[in-house]
Amino acid sequence: MLIDTEAEAEALPLDEIDRKIIAELQADGRLTNVELARRVGISPPPCLRRVRRLEETGYINGYHADTDGQKLGWQIIFFAIVGLESQKLSVLEAFEDLVATWPEVRECHMIRGGGDFLLKLVARDAGHENRLTQRLTNAPNVARVQTLQTIRTSRCLAGVPIDRPHG
Repeated sequence: MLIDTEAEAEALPLDEIDRKIIAELQADGRLTNVELARRVGISPPPCLRRVRRLEETGYINGYHADTDGQKLGWQIIFFAIVGLESQKLSVLEAFEDLVATWPEVRECHMIRGGGDFLLKLVARDAGHENRLTQRLTNAPNVARVQTLQTIRTSRCLAGVPIDRPHG
């Protein structure tokens, strides 16, 4: 059962067990179904059905390993605020398509206020960071680029808080 619209996905009721399943998998995506079922207080077959439903409806979009970038040779994390010369849809989409091909761009967010996009990038060293910044600056329709290099990351959590919705 695939959900066609955001409104339909939002209308899908999540009970407390669904929320527990999401929270547990968000904390540890490698849990076995048996262990997950134990933690949320149901038997394995309905737990697996619930997980599959959460995946099919887009509440769970995938699983990945949380890697250590520095140990893998990516010494620098930096952000770039990018302003484009135009906010035409074709220009915005062309920029998104371009940076989607750069493996160093780990996140791309269209933003409001202070720029058009916020990118999170990784670089192997300062020279690599400078080359990436130059590529961004020279990209089509880019009017300005401001970079911000991280010094230390004290908190980086995957996912979102899982609690009862407010409102």
